Amino acid sequence: MSIRIGNAPCSWGVEFPDDPRNPAWKTVLKECADAGYKGIELGPVGFMPEDPAVLGEALAEHDMELIGGVVFRAFHDPEAWENVLDGTHRTCKALVAHGAKHLVLIDSISPRRAPTAGRVNEAEQMDKAEWTAYRDRIAEAARIGTEEYGLTVGIHAHAAGFMDFEPELERLLNEVDEKILKICFDTGHHSYAGFDPVAFMKRHIDRISYMHFKDIDPKVKADVIENRTGFYDACGQGIFCNLGDGDVDFPAVRQLLLDKGFEGWCTVEQDCDPTLDVSPITDAIANRQYLESIGFK
Repeated sequence: MSIRIGNAPCSWGVEFPDDPRNPAWKTVLKECADAGYKGIELGPVGFMPEDPAVLGEALAEHDMELIGGVVFRAFHDPEAWENVLDGTHRTCKALVAHGAKHLVLIDSISPRRAPTAGRVNEAEQMDKAEWTAYRDRIAEAARIGTEEYGLTVGIHAHAAGFMDFEPELERLLNEVDEKILKICFDTGHHSYAGFDPVAFMKRHIDRISYMHFKDIDPKVKADVIENRTGFYDACGQGIFCNLGDGDVDFPAVRQLLLDKGFEGWCTVEQDCDPTLDVSPITDAIANRQYLESIGFK
């Protein structure tokens, strides 16, 4: 298998399953296929039908594969553990039902970290006991996905959570067994955090099992960091621009993946505000065409 390019419901503004602003799941699936993609992520569990027969029929209708799914929940909050476990098991079951491979773990946005997204030197840090418990919750979710469901599990850094900046990501990687936890590397969030995505990939390419392709508008990034803008407001301001229009060096990313012999899916994620007058399918087409122009097929 060569490198294949997919997309995700977040490119249509879908972040939470019960958001009344969400487009219909069938619309997202159809427009993703119409934009030329053959694979799609699950989105937040509950957005697409959890009945395998219903979703399976729709995937087949559009000749689409399910790539993976994300558990975007509050790993940082010990009181939310049952909610995290619920998301983990339900997502895993959905992925296994459709032959998807990738389970992605993301610590959701924390009020304690939101004001310092992109400000590594100001961000509040966990003490040793809090970090240890946090790490162990991530490791347990990774173990569940790997050992109980046979999935490949990747940790994904995300702006405004406690797994945001490169030092804490590398600390986690050093403390959790690679057998159960790989990396789902998001190029855009790494740039948002103030670090070099290509440099990180060079150091950790052997542990990267899955990619999220996201680009960052450097002007918007500077503005939202300066103004301490909330993550979703930053999305509304267009921080995640079309691929090739921002500060991520995608030709270098492609070369690293080729040099490594990476095979499988890389998923476009262009988080957007679903209330804005934008055309997700237009951006989805433009992103696919850009990736094809630099050698991705």
